[in-house]
Amino acid sequence: MTTPVLASAAISGSGGRVGGCKRVVRAVALLAVLVTVSSGCASGTAASHDSEAVETPTSTTRTPRVVDDSGRPQITFDPCLDIPDEVLVENEYDPRSKESTDYPMGTYSFIGCRFKGTLRIPGVLRRYGLSVLSGNVTMEEEKAKNDHIATESRVNGRRALIELDPEMRGSCAYVLEAEFGIVIVSRTYHADHSQEIPRAEWCAGFDQFVSAVEPLIPS
Repeated sequence: MTTPVLASAAISGSGGRVGGCKRVVRAVALLAVLVTVSSGCASGTAASHDSEAVETPTSTTRTPRVVDDSGRPQITFDPCLDIPDEVLVENEYDPRSKESTDYPMGTYSFIGCRFKGTLRIPGVLRRYGLSVLSGNVTMEEEKAKNDHIATESRVNGRRALIELDPEMRGSCAYVLEAEFGIVIVSRTYHADHSQEIPRAEWCAGFDQFVSAVEPLIPS
Protein backbone atom coordinates (compact mmCIF):
# COMPACT_ATOMS: atom_id res chain seq x y z
CA MET A 1 0.00 0.00 0.00
CA THR A 2 2.99 2.43 0.52
CA THR A 3 4.49 2.11 -2.96
CA PRO A 4 1.79 4.11 -4.92
CA VAL A 5 2.13 6.96 -2.36
CA LEU A 6 5.89 7.23 -3.02
CA ALA A 7 5.33 7.43 -6.80
CA SER A 8 2.55 10.07 -6.64
CA ALA A 9 4.55 12.26 -4.23
CA ALA A 10 7.50 12.37 -6.60
CA ILE A 11 5.31 13.45 -9.54
CA SER A 12 3.33 16.14 -7.70
CA GLY A 13 6.48 17.71 -6.22
CA SER A 14 8.31 18.19 -9.58
CA GLY A 15 9.54 21.72 -10.47
CA GLY A 16 9.34 21.18 -14.24
CA ARG A 17 9.06 18.67 -17.06
CA VAL A 18 12.66 17.43 -16.88
CA GLY A 19 12.86 17.41 -13.08
CA GLY A 20 9.48 15.69 -12.92
CA CYS A 21 10.55 13.00 -15.36
CA LYS A 22 13.71 12.28 -13.36
CA ARG A 23 11.69 11.95 -10.20
CA VAL A 24 9.23 9.62 -11.94
CA VAL A 25 12.12 7.45 -13.14
CA ARG A 26 13.53 7.26 -9.61
CA ALA A 27 10.09 6.42 -8.20
CA VAL A 28 9.58 3.64 -10.74
CA ALA A 29 13.02 2.25 -9.92
CA LEU A 30 12.20 2.31 -6.20
CA LEU A 31 8.91 0.54 -6.89
CA ALA A 32 10.79 -2.18 -8.79
CA VAL A 33 13.19 -2.69 -5.88
CA LEU A 34 10.34 -2.93 -3.37
CA VAL A 35 8.52 -5.51 -5.51
CA THR A 36 11.71 -7.57 -5.88
CA VAL A 37 12.39 -7.56 -2.12
CA SER A 38 8.78 -8.47 -1.36
CA SER A 39 8.89 -11.39 -3.80
CA GLY A 40 12.13 -12.66 -2.26
CA CYS A 41 10.61 -12.69 1.24
CA ALA A 42 7.56 -14.58 0.03
CA SER A 43 9.63 -17.24 -1.70
CA GLY A 44 11.84 -17.62 1.38
CA THR A 45 8.79 -18.12 3.59
CA ALA A 46 7.42 -20.82 1.30
CA ALA A 47 10.75 -22.64 1.34
CA SER A 48 10.77 -22.54 5.13
CA HIS A 49 7.30 -24.11 5.33
CA ASP A 50 8.33 -26.81 2.86
CA SER A 51 11.30 -27.80 5.03
CA GLU A 52 9.17 -27.88 8.19
CA ALA A 53 6.64 -30.18 6.54
CA VAL A 54 9.20 -33.00 6.27
CA GLU A 55 8.71 -35.46 9.17
CA THR A 56 11.24 -38.00 10.34
CA PRO A 57 9.64 -41.46 10.63
CA THR A 58 9.70 -42.95 14.12
CA SER A 59 9.96 -46.61 15.08
CA THR A 60 6.93 -48.31 16.67
CA THR A 61 8.87 -51.42 17.76
CA ARG A 62 8.62 -51.94 21.51
CA THR A 63 11.61 -53.23 23.46
CA PRO A 64 10.44 -55.85 26.00
CA ARG A 65 11.00 -54.83 29.63
CA VAL A 66 12.47 -58.25 30.35
CA VAL A 67 14.45 -60.41 27.94
CA ASP A 68 16.01 -63.74 28.96
CA ASP A 69 18.42 -66.09 27.24
CA SER A 70 16.29 -69.18 27.79
CA GLY A 71 15.26 -69.57 24.17
CA ARG A 72 11.62 -69.16 25.16
CA PRO A 73 9.34 -66.77 23.21
CA GLN A 74 9.50 -63.05 23.94
CA ILE A 75 6.64 -61.73 26.05
CA THR A 76 4.49 -59.55 23.80
CA PHE A 77 1.76 -58.51 26.25
CA ASP A 78 2.75 -55.85 28.78
CA PRO A 79 -0.07 -55.40 31.34
CA CYS A 80 1.08 -51.87 32.22
CA LEU A 81 0.90 -50.76 28.57
CA ASP A 82 -1.66 -52.99 26.88
CA ILE A 83 -4.66 -52.75 29.20
CA PRO A 84 -6.54 -49.53 28.30
CA ASP A 85 -7.38 -47.11 31.10
CA GLU A 86 -11.08 -47.28 30.26
CA VAL A 87 -11.13 -51.06 30.89
CA LEU A 88 -9.61 -50.48 34.32
CA VAL A 89 -11.95 -47.60 35.19
CA GLU A 90 -15.05 -49.55 34.12
CA ASN A 91 -14.03 -52.26 36.58
CA GLU A 92 -13.24 -49.79 39.39
CA TYR A 93 -9.45 -49.92 39.24
CA ASP A 94 -7.36 -46.76 39.22
CA PRO A 95 -4.98 -46.50 36.20
CA ARG A 96 -2.89 -43.97 38.12
CA SER A 97 -2.03 -46.62 40.70
CA LYS A 98 -0.23 -48.90 38.23
CA GLU A 99 3.05 -50.34 39.42
CA SER A 100 5.28 -52.47 37.22
CA THR A 101 6.66 -55.78 38.49
CA ASP A 102 9.39 -57.73 36.71
CA TYR A 103 10.61 -61.26 37.41
CA PRO A 104 13.57 -62.28 35.22
CA MET A 105 14.28 -65.83 36.38
CA GLY A 106 16.91 -66.81 33.80
CA THR A 107 15.18 -69.90 32.42
CA TYR A 108 11.85 -68.04 32.14
CA SER A 109 10.48 -64.55 32.82
CA PHE A 110 7.40 -62.70 34.00
CA ILE A 111 6.48 -59.04 33.56
CA GLY A 112 3.51 -57.64 35.40
CA CYS A 113 1.52 -54.74 36.71
CA ARG A 114 -0.37 -54.10 39.94
CA PHE A 115 -3.39 -51.85 40.41
CA LYS A 116 -5.52 -50.64 43.29
CA GLY A 117 -9.28 -50.21 43.48
CA THR A 118 -10.62 -46.71 42.92
CA LEU A 119 -13.03 -46.50 45.85
CA ARG A 120 -13.35 -47.90 49.34
CA ILE A 121 -16.38 -47.45 51.56
CA PRO A 122 -16.36 -49.87 54.53
CA GLY A 123 -19.45 -52.05 54.52
CA VAL A 124 -20.54 -50.75 51.12
CA LEU A 125 -17.74 -51.16 48.55
CA ARG A 126 -15.09 -53.83 48.82
CA ARG A 127 -11.42 -53.05 48.29
CA TYR A 128 -9.56 -55.24 45.83
CA GLY A 129 -5.97 -55.50 44.66
CA LEU A 130 -5.33 -56.52 41.04
CA SER A 131 -2.25 -58.16 39.59
CA VAL A 132 -1.66 -59.12 35.94
CA LEU A 133 1.42 -61.19 35.02
CA SER A 134 2.63 -62.24 31.57
CA GLY A 135 5.08 -65.13 31.45
CA ASN A 136 6.81 -67.22 28.81
CA VAL A 137 6.09 -70.52 30.54
CA THR A 138 3.60 -72.92 28.97
CA MET A 139 0.11 -73.72 30.17
CA GLU A 140 1.24 -77.31 30.71
CA GLU A 141 4.02 -76.16 33.03
CA GLU A 142 1.61 -73.98 35.00
CA LYS A 143 -0.92 -76.78 35.28
CA ALA A 144 1.72 -79.28 36.45
CA LYS A 145 2.85 -76.82 39.12
CA ASN A 146 -0.60 -75.87 40.43
CA ASP A 147 -2.78 -78.79 39.39
CA HIS A 148 -3.87 -79.30 43.02
CA ILE A 149 -5.57 -75.86 43.10
CA ALA A 150 -6.49 -75.45 39.40
CA THR A 151 -9.72 -76.10 37.50
CA GLU A 152 -9.86 -76.22 33.69
CA SER A 153 -12.03 -73.49 32.17
CA ARG A 154 -12.59 -71.27 29.13
CA VAL A 155 -12.73 -67.48 28.81
CA ASN A 156 -14.31 -66.28 25.56
CA GLY A 157 -13.31 -69.64 24.09
CA ARG A 158 -9.67 -69.33 25.16
CA ARG A 159 -8.16 -72.11 27.27
CA ALA A 160 -7.88 -71.08 30.92
CA LEU A 161 -7.36 -72.27 34.47
CA ILE A 162 -9.07 -70.98 37.62
CA GLU A 163 -6.77 -71.23 40.61
CA LEU A 164 -7.99 -70.98 44.21
CA ASP A 165 -5.22 -71.36 46.75
CA PRO A 166 -6.56 -72.17 50.25
CA GLU A 167 -3.42 -70.58 51.71
CA MET A 168 -4.32 -67.28 50.04
CA ARG A 169 -7.85 -66.77 51.27
CA GLY A 170 -9.80 -64.14 49.37
CA SER A 171 -7.63 -64.47 46.24
CA CYS A 172 -8.75 -65.66 42.82
CA ALA A 173 -6.55 -66.21 39.76
CA TYR A 174 -7.35 -66.85 36.11
CA VAL A 175 -4.56 -68.25 33.93
CA LEU A 176 -5.08 -67.55 30.21
CA GLU A 177 -3.12 -69.28 27.47
CA ALA A 178 -1.21 -66.91 25.13
CA GLU A 179 0.97 -67.24 22.03
CA PHE A 180 4.10 -66.63 24.12
CA GLY A 181 2.99 -68.58 27.21
CA ILE A 182 0.42 -67.48 29.81
CA VAL A 183 -1.18 -64.43 31.40
CA ILE A 184 -2.20 -64.67 35.06
CA VAL A 185 -4.94 -62.27 36.15
CA SER A 186 -5.42 -62.38 39.91
CA ARG A 187 -7.50 -60.45 42.42
CA THR A 188 -7.23 -60.24 46.18
CA TYR A 189 -10.14 -59.17 48.35
CA HIS A 190 -8.80 -57.02 51.20
CA ALA A 191 -11.50 -57.41 53.83
CA ASP A 192 -12.26 -54.58 56.23
CA HIS A 193 -13.35 -57.05 58.91
CA SER A 194 -11.83 -59.96 60.82
CA GLN A 195 -14.32 -62.56 59.62
CA GLU A 196 -13.34 -65.29 57.18
CA ILE A 197 -14.21 -64.54 53.56
CA PRO A 198 -16.51 -67.25 52.13
CA ARG A 199 -14.87 -69.23 49.31
CA ALA A 200 -17.81 -68.40 47.03
CA GLU A 201 -16.83 -64.69 47.19
CA TRP A 202 -13.20 -65.11 46.18
CA CYS A 203 -13.99 -64.98 42.45
CA ALA A 204 -17.40 -63.27 42.59
CA GLY A 205 -17.79 -60.95 39.58
CA PHE A 206 -14.13 -61.25 38.62
CA ASP A 207 -14.94 -63.10 35.40
CA GLN A 208 -16.29 -59.83 33.92
CA PHE A 209 -12.90 -58.13 34.13
CA VAL A 210 -11.04 -61.22 32.88
CA SER A 211 -13.41 -61.41 29.89
CA ALA A 212 -12.61 -57.76 29.06
CA VAL A 213 -8.85 -58.39 29.19
CA GLU A 214 -8.87 -61.65 27.21
CA PRO A 215 -9.28 -60.10 23.70
CA LEU A 216 -6.22 -57.91 24.33
CA ILE A 217 -3.91 -60.92 24.71
CA PRO A 218 -2.16 -62.30 21.59
CA SER A 219 -3.50 -65.78 20.91
